[in-house]
Amino acid sequence: MAMIKGIDVIMYEKVKIGVDEFHQDVFEETPIIIENVLVTPSSSTDIINDIQLHGKKSVYQLAIPKADEHIWEDRKVEFFDQTFHTLGFLTKGIDENIPLDWNGKISVERYG
Repeated sequence: MAMIKGIDVIMYEKVKIGVDEFHQDVFEETPIIIENVLVTPSSSTDIINDIQLHGKKSVYQLAIPKADEHIWEDRKVEFFDQTFHTLGFLTKGIDENIPLDWNGKISVERYG
């Protein structure tokens, strides 16, 4: 049994379902459960950097499992009975150089 274990996070994947009368794409959000995601509060440095880069305040950092291939940018996510929105881009490390089960990281802001 692993010493560190993440939680289940619901990520809403966007699926194009058509085009509206203004020729803009219309999307539907499909919930997907991502298992074993680590969640940690954002550090003061992360908060300052996200405010400077995106104009938004990050509240948590998510560590994404190595095997996950989903697109995390601009997605709604749910955990701790709250809704969040991802900020910026998913940053990844080299799998072979990281000893644990996670190699990606992305920030989230409080949503709604």
